Amino acid sequence: MITSGTTTVRLTATSKSQIFHYFPGGKDELLLAVAALEAERILEDQQPHLDDLGRLDTWQAWRDWRDAVVRRYERQAVNCPLGVLMTELGRRTPASQRLTGQLLAQWQSALRDGVRCMQRGGRMDPALDADRTAAALIAAVQGGVTVLMATGGIAHLEAALDTTLELLGRFDA
Repeated sequence: MITSGTTTVRLTATSKSQIFHYFPGGKDELLLAVAALEAERILEDQQPHLDDLGRLDTWQAWRDWRDAVVRRYERQAVNCPLGVLMTELGRRTPASQRLTGQLLAQWQSALRDGVRCMQRGGRMDPALDADRTAAALIAAVQGGVTVLMATGGIAHLEAALDTTLELLGRFDA
């Protein structure tokens, strides 16, 4: 059971004592474990676009990646464990900061590889810093997700991704 205010939602037939036997650090440890699982799923949902094979090598691949990100957050709506990890737990626990850092580094690395692939192919401005561009893409996603969490609307996430990809694609025009 997870209790929030006066609302109790029964998710499993497991007692609190059984759950906290496995999470002796309490609620934060449990939330961190859930956030870690969800963080893995966020990257999995972006496959095959973010794999080691450099799949972000065409503008169509980038649009497909964008669509996968939007679909992920549309399904998830305002419940974003990664957002909670970054905005709530991340400020309080070193473990959540490490987990967040690892996830973002993995995500940024995959996007950076995609930027570099497009640069090598002459499809993206070679003067761009690939790492900073990847960081900006993540910031666009997370900014859009933060607005989604606050409003329930996906439009800001779509606008952030569409605008960023449009700007990146101007070199290839």
